[in-house]
Amino acid sequence: MSRFRVLFKSTAVRLSALYILLFAICAATLVFYVTAMSERLLTGQIRDAVRQEVEQVQRAYDTGGMNLLLRTMERRARQPGANLYIIAGPSGDILAGNVASVQPGVFEEVGWTSAPFAYQRYTDGGGVERRHKAIANIFVLDNGLRILVGRDLGDPERFRLLVRQALMVALAIMGLGAIIIWFGIGRNALKRIDRMSDASKKIMAGDLSQRLPVGGSGDEFDRLSMSLNTMLERIEKLNEGLRQVSDNIAHDLKTPLTRLRNKAADALDMADGDTRRAALEGIISESDQLIRTFNALLMISRVEAGSVAAEMSPVELSAIVSDSAELYEPAAEEAGLSLSASVEPGIEVQGNRELIGQAIFNLLDNAIKYSSDTQGADEVLLKLARHPDGICLSVADHGPGVPADRREDVVKRFVRLDESRSKPGTGLGLSLVEAVMELHNGRLELSDTNPDKPEQRGLTVSMIFPAEAA
Repeated sequence: MSRFRVLFKSTAVRLSALYILLFAICAATLVFYVTAMSERLLTGQIRDAVRQEVEQVQRAYDTGGMNLLLRTMERRARQPGANLYIIAGPSGDILAGNVASVQPGVFEEVGWTSAPFAYQRYTDGGGVERRHKAIANIFVLDNGLRILVGRDLGDPERFRLLVRQALMVALAIMGLGAIIIWFGIGRNALKRIDRMSDASKKIMAGDLSQRLPVGGSGDEFDRLSMSLNTMLERIEKLNEGLRQVSDNIAHDLKTPLTRLRNKAADALDMADGDTRRAALEGIISESDQLIRTFNALLMISRVEAGSVAAEMSPVELSAIVSDSAELYEPAAEEAGLSLSASVEPGIEVQGNRELIGQAIFNLLDNAIKYSSDTQGADEVLLKLARHPDGICLSVADHGPGVPADRREDVVKRFVRLDESRSKPGTGLGLSLVEAVMELHNGRLELSDTNPDKPEQRGLTVSMIFPAEAA
């Protein structure tokens, strides 16, 4: 019983019931209207036929008197499907005709009867049939006799009953079909809701890897499930990122904080002013590095949370890339590298100028930092061009590169390869770049610059914006 309560709480079932009710009302109204119009049409045709009979009977009386009138009525009364022909006295007593009896009071009227009246007619065996309904036209002769010419209403009545029976059968079939459809659709809907409810309970219990079932039909349930699954993937990713950040902060920030604490303790024991000043400057440097780390974490969190998504606007990507190359060219020369840029003009995207610029700065900073100590690495290439699948902004260096099996790791927060532990940095640069690309519905790709040179394989980091962002 509870299943039926849930079924009738469904909006789809309620709308279906409403549509079926409206259809039934319209169908019943239409059928009754058609029945009434058809009955009226048949009644009109009967009246016309009776009127013609009356004119012929009156013409026979006017022409041949009573004898011709009797012969005419007798001849017509013997025909198949004959009309009603009655000769009655002034008091209404039936003197002749093909009718056994009529409803009392019929002969009190002259002209068309005001309403259908009941009558009984003779059978072939001489008996009397059950009562029938008829309409008639009554006129009075000069001698006071009353002549009734009428027509049985059996055909219109049978037509009306036939239509009503057809209506009842149609409504019964429609109702049965509606119940079957309700049961089938409702049962399927309830099963899907139960599966979604089971998955939701597991999700609420903490298992964010669960997903709502998608049947593949593309209906509203599937669209809802896909939207919620996308949201769950987002939540799961944010929770995983939060967990990683917590672990990484506890692991990677423990060392600089311990070093900062030891420097502060050493500074307290130093008597020499210059030595103490140098120690304090080291503490300030360590503090600045920690501040930069937390600023980077806050920036990544803002980007991943989408809080800067509303700041999207059309930006000229070509100009941003050119300005970045010009800004980092002195830093590259100082590191003994040449920075060259290949920029396709006129490229615009819908995005956040500051975040895109910060992502480019991170890539250029990494390329210069990790290429400066590599023998034979003397160039960093910044390139912007249109591709068939979108817009590609890449930074290529000829440094040590990143092994293929570690590329998924280096974009995680605080992850740094062992070879780069001696380099300054927080391990958050590529994490920020990936977050920026996700905000812009793009993707980040890492590949080898020189696959054939293991010692100088280099790294090419590509920011690929989707075509619809242009």
